[in-house]
Amino acid sequence: MTQETVAAATDAVLDREETISRDELEALQLSRLQHTVAYAYDRVPLYKRKFDEAGVHPTDLRELSDLGKFPFTTKDDLRLEYPFGMFAVPQHEVARIHASSGTTGRATVVGYTKKDLADWAKLVARSLRASGVRPGMKVHNAYGYGLFTGGMGAHAGAEALGCTVIPISGGQTERQITLIQDFKPDAILATPTYLLTIADAMMKQGIDPASTSLKYAVLGAEPWTEEMRHELETTMNIKACDIYGLSEVMGPGVAGEAVETQDGSHIWEDHFRPEIIDAFDPTVVLGDGQPGELVFTSLTKEALPIIRYRTKDLSRLLPGTARPAHRRMGRITGRSDDMIILRGVNLFPSQIEEIALRIPELSPHFQLELTRPEGQRMDQLTVRIERRDAVTTEGSAAAAKILQQQIKIHVGSSCSVDVVEPGSLERSNGKLRRIYDMRPKG
Repeated sequence: MTQETVAAATDAVLDREETISRDELEALQLSRLQHTVAYAYDRVPLYKRKFDEAGVHPTDLRELSDLGKFPFTTKDDLRLEYPFGMFAVPQHEVARIHASSGTTGRATVVGYTKKDLADWAKLVARSLRASGVRPGMKVHNAYGYGLFTGGMGAHAGAEALGCTVIPISGGQTERQITLIQDFKPDAILATPTYLLTIADAMMKQGIDPASTSLKYAVLGAEPWTEEMRHELETTMNIKACDIYGLSEVMGPGVAGEAVETQDGSHIWEDHFRPEIIDAFDPTVVLGDGQPGELVFTSLTKEALPIIRYRTKDLSRLLPGTARPAHRRMGRITGRSDDMIILRGVNLFPSQIEEIALRIPELSPHFQLELTRPEGQRMDQLTVRIERRDAVTTEGSAAAAKILQQQIKIHVGSSCSVDVVEPGSLERSNGKLRRIYDMRPKG
């Protein structure tokens, strides 16, 4: 990927809201926030109940810092109001419904008016444009379609930008490769681990992943590291940027990364007000630069306004760069509900990925297995990770020892490392499962 290509990708007409000053943006936020809080109180019974119980009223919001007086919304609230209790508009005004899989409990349901869908498409288009995608490009969309917001959200945004969309969805990796070769797309939208799966499958077919027409990848829906970015960019000769979102807040496009800086996703603060709180003491609102749990309040949503939604994603807020008025998110280091507590030490899969990809003999394909051997009180962690193709048995053993030592040094906990054959671990068809908890229940 040449510097000329990156420079061309930055030559774009921006939305007015991308170029306003921070003072103008915060004035807009306050106006929209005051409207949203009153709108939610008047139209959503759960918010009226929660505000009243907390002893706050929409008129108490006189400046942006007053948002901290209002109660949080959690996934449990959405599950409690299943299916449509969080909607602020009558059913006939809901143009589309999405929902979570419900694999870990009752599904969370979200709705959109026609205006919500138009705003969503605009923000995804803004995110794609920031990441180098341009009108007229062919976009290969490998996010899953259906009730998951990723596929249709990305699709609508690419169309709104003026791209030609190839809506293949997730899975069918062999067909993905065929269409990439035949249709010659300029950009691909996928989870980072699924793009890695596609690259691996190409190599197995004797295709050089760096030889395709792809120039840009816009990747999201799971945490990934700078080491993974380097792996994908080097392997596929692309520029890879992050896109952030979650269904309860909107879907993809809440924030997007600029290709010219690749230093974290700018949050589109004309539509969302972010906060960082202490994940273990949510009464503590943290300042910019401090790591904690992301919280979002929507500023323009009609069907499902969301007030101080606890995402469980762990990050920090940083000053804007490519879009100076809009603050950036630091990379998601993990989710508070994905955190492994191993002998009193907090550990995230992204930490293992970051360490492993610095060891040349090891691949990005790994799993974390938690066990508690019979008769023992201490949990055991085993890292199962594939070696690179050309690595010998002796090289694998040496790499396992290095990884074990580096985890002990940088994470502070002991573990076992099992280096396995290439291709032996499960591959991603979308979101990849990293943690296998084999501990006895109860």
